[in-house]
Amino acid sequence: MTLKFTVPGLSDEQAEKTIAILQNRLSQEQEAALVLKHAHWNVQGPNFIAVHEMLDPQVEVVLAQADETAERIATLGGAPDGTPDAIVRNRSWKGLDLKGRASTEDYIKALIDYYDVFITDDRKAIAELDELDVVSSNIIQDHVQALELFQWFLRSHIA
Repeated sequence: MTLKFTVPGLSDEQAEKTIAILQNRLSQEQEAALVLKHAHWNVQGPNFIAVHEMLDPQVEVVLAQADETAERIATLGGAPDGTPDAIVRNRSWKGLDLKGRASTEDYIKALIDYYDVFITDDRKAIAELDELDVVSSNIIQDHVQALELFQWFLRSHIA
């Protein structure tokens, strides 16, 4: 990777490692927006409207997270890759298992499982970023807090 510049106080090596971690997070954030829209379009059954309407604001949350992550990559001198190919190339996580029309309960359970992986991956990134760049770590920490809150909303739908 060729950096145009980096921020004061970070070596090129630290910046490159940080950018690689952030690019992975960016790809998963972008995929999460697609997964949530997929569920939004395909959920059906009891509590349809509540779940359907709960999903769109979360799409906006993860897209805002992706934007923040991409801007951090650029700030560090990197070039964020927001292409569909990048999502596939950077994928190191299990995707959503549920496809097509399904019940609200099935989609909620599938999204809870998806968020388990998403949150775990963000927490691993935080541990790595703590050693490299505390500013980038703090960004992902804020993202995790929002993801955990949404997962609580999902869990609250199935008692």
